Amino acid sequence: MRSARRSRLPGESNRPPRGKKLSKRAKILHRAESSAGTSPGQHRSAATGAEGRGQALYTGVRRRQAPIDARRRRPGRLGARSQEQSRPERRHAAGMAAGGRRLVHLDLKGAPPRASYLAEVLPLLRALGATGLMVEYEDTFPYAGPLRPLRAPHAYSPGELRAVLGRARAQGLEVVPLVQSFGHMEFVLKHKEFAHLREVKVFPNALNPHKEESRALVKAMIDQVMALHEDVKWFHIGCDEVYYLGEGEESKEWLQQQDNTLEKLCLSHIRAVASCVALSYPAVMPIVWDDMLRGMSEEALAESGVPQLVQPMIWDYAADLDVEGKVHLIEKYRRCGFSKVWFASAFKGATGVNQSLTLIGHHLKNHLQWLKVASSSPGDVLEGIALTGWQRYDHFSVLCELLPVAIPSLAVCLQALQNGGYSEKIKENVEKLLGMSNLETDTFMSTNLGTFPGSNILTLVTQVSFYLKSSVDELLERNRYVTGWFSPYHRKRKIIHPIIMHHFQPDAVSLLSKWNAVVQDLQAAMEQVYHKCTVEEWMEENVHPSLQKLQQVVDDLDEAIKAQNQGHFN
Repeated sequence: MRSARRSRLPGESNRPPRGKKLSKRAKILHRAESSAGTSPGQHRSAATGAEGRGQALYTGVRRRQAPIDARRRRPGRLGARSQEQSRPERRHAAGMAAGGRRLVHLDLKGAPPRASYLAEVLPLLRALGATGLMVEYEDTFPYAGPLRPLRAPHAYSPGELRAVLGRARAQGLEVVPLVQSFGHMEFVLKHKEFAHLREVKVFPNALNPHKEESRALVKAMIDQVMALHEDVKWFHIGCDEVYYLGEGEESKEWLQQQDNTLEKLCLSHIRAVASCVALSYPAVMPIVWDDMLRGMSEEALAESGVPQLVQPMIWDYAADLDVEGKVHLIEKYRRCGFSKVWFASAFKGATGVNQSLTLIGHHLKNHLQWLKVASSSPGDVLEGIALTGWQRYDHFSVLCELLPVAIPSLAVCLQALQNGGYSEKIKENVEKLLGMSNLETDTFMSTNLGTFPGSNILTLVTQVSFYLKSSVDELLERNRYVTGWFSPYHRKRKIIHPIIMHHFQPDAVSLLSKWNAVVQDLQAAMEQVYHKCTVEEWMEENVHPSLQKLQQVVDDLDEAIKAQNQGHFN
């Protein structure tokens, strides 16, 4: 018969390390472990309360999944007046905005801007109402030593980061570093040096929570990032979307033991990482994404000791997020022992995996909903809100909206938070700060060039996104002279009617010349902000498919004309 209390993993102890003076949080953790019969690094699991082993215990909207397909469905017009709250709501929301922190999330795992651009844009973020940055480095951090393989070729140098962080401090912007420590570990586990630390051998997304080496890896990453960040008060340790947790061989074996669950497995790893931060950096509070916690029982959360060690960041990027549901979730977290919570909204990167333009109206609605959540929650529960700006849905996905393209959306959202709502007066202030004469929130269109850093990229990307593919398709697929007299059959055999040629050749050459000039301007503008690899990736995804089709037709036309002039008729 199995013991009611499971056996410990090898090397685990229920006692604190000898000679170590525990912080207050670590003492709380130790007491919780003693009562539960567990210790840090013991039962790490994936999540939120789903049934069945191997399911990610996770509820709610996927963080990087679009709640709507913005390309097919656009929200109704957002009149400025309709965004104003009632007076009591405004007072509460404005109080939250004034006292709470507003962190702008920089997702650097895709299209990381040059350090010079980041330094240039920081004063604008401050003027728009940001109080800090949440920086997700991934492979752009200058990892060294055994962690050197994690560093991408375009990673920032230590000197560049010190300059940017110093600029942030000078602007009064506090910085919260974000290092993934459980899920979304592709940038680490894709490398052969660390592949043995995967939860599931063939999937590089999740870290094996049973190995001591896994915890040593996470600690080394945190230590290197902390070494470059002075006076940090919070450190985000990720822990979201830990897919396939419980599917690894060690996890399956561990879950066979009595009383072991995915909830305990997940909470144990979170506790292990958080206690590592608490012991090494007693003044720093860890933050975790909350999706893995949402479906967990209150009992499991309360008994784990995690609520005394971390602050959950509740994320939802939907335009119609469930306000009442969020209020109830906050109440649940409070009952479990979490002292404070964070919110996470989105100003870009949440409406389509390959989105190139930002639908401001969707993101404004999202923030107005969060203001309602704040106005319906206890005044002392909210630590702040992070305005996420996802650049990729994960390490291997394509790029979504570039940062300069989304700055108007960020401006609208920050100002809505700072002022407790959105009105015509606030809209005018945003336009003034961005140097734009008319800022639309209900369409993708950017009708004029602004003066903010990178505004020329927004204008050119808008032209390409709206007109490049459509203009090329109009010529090649809907021009009767092309479809009728210069089909793929004709092109292959270099056949062209001399009379028909004059009906579309000038248009094709003119269109190609126009788009080559636009693309050249866009490439030059992007190179001021981004490294070559980012420019190449964006061009290959968004420009080349259409431009190369057009170029090929013009080339084929030239070949056909040449063949005709030489008297070669097939």
